[in-house]
Amino acid sequence: MSDHSPTIGGKRKPRIALMGEFSAGKSTLSNLLMGARPLPEKVTATRLSPVWMSHGTDAPYRVDVDGKTEPVSLEQLENIPVEQTMCIRLFLECDILDVCDLIDFPGISDPNMSSEVWERMLPEVDAVIWLTHATQAWRQSEAAVWDTMPTAVRENSVLLITRFDKLTTEKDRVRVFKRVLRETKGQFAATFPISLLQALEAGDDYERWDASGAGPFVEHLIQSVETLSKLAARTELPLYNIADGTAIPEPVTTAVLPRRVKRPLNENAPKRERPAAEPSSKPGTPTS
Repeated sequence: MSDHSPTIGGKRKPRIALMGEFSAGKSTLSNLLMGARPLPEKVTATRLSPVWMSHGTDAPYRVDVDGKTEPVSLEQLENIPVEQTMCIRLFLECDILDVCDLIDFPGISDPNMSSEVWERMLPEVDAVIWLTHATQAWRQSEAAVWDTMPTAVRENSVLLITRFDKLTTEKDRVRVFKRVLRETKGQFAATFPISLLQALEAGDDYERWDASGAGPFVEHLIQSVETLSKLAARTELPLYNIADGTAIPEPVTTAVLPRRVKRPLNENAPKRERPAAEPSSKPGTPTS
């Protein structure tokens, strides 16, 4: 896959994977981060290989398991043979892809898809945004997959508890958040409860944007991309390949530091100042 890894002047951008169970909200998150739906409306992500998105205007193509490439039509993505495909490469012009690549993984527990379909893409990953559904947050199947992640990935990754608005009482919201924090202690750089649909619908309603949980998450993501850009300058290998107990090499190139990304990451959503730090016991704050 390294032959198809996007670089700028020989210096690669960090690669952030969107991962989680089926229906955890990965497609909605892609829409939120990019300001537009990356795939045609009729295409669902339930039977797709990992979709690797980079900045640009190149035509989409497929990379097969042998590393060969062929052009593909966005309208025919669902006809691509999943088991024989390493990933689908898409190129779009949006702010978030100007500073990092996003790799949208299929659901980790799809009974109709071999786990190998997404496992073979893990070596391309620097960090993960893991989405877990609030009403069944952090299932054993999720914990089992996360246990296999190397430390270098974990310490740069984020856990989103999605559809948090589905928890109708404050007592339930606090209970779920505290339980997830307890069960994932030390496994993510930060944990945020969020309603992605509310964030998408917020428009210029700053209060609704904040209430959705998107503000603190986007702030953290901007800072994470800056950190990951510096780490990416230190190794051509994505951080998934850094074995536990092995130091990331000292810098050999100058980091491709991204220009300050607009807050949030698309033109039409509200622009805002960095929110004040919250006490660490409250939902939506970074956790170590």
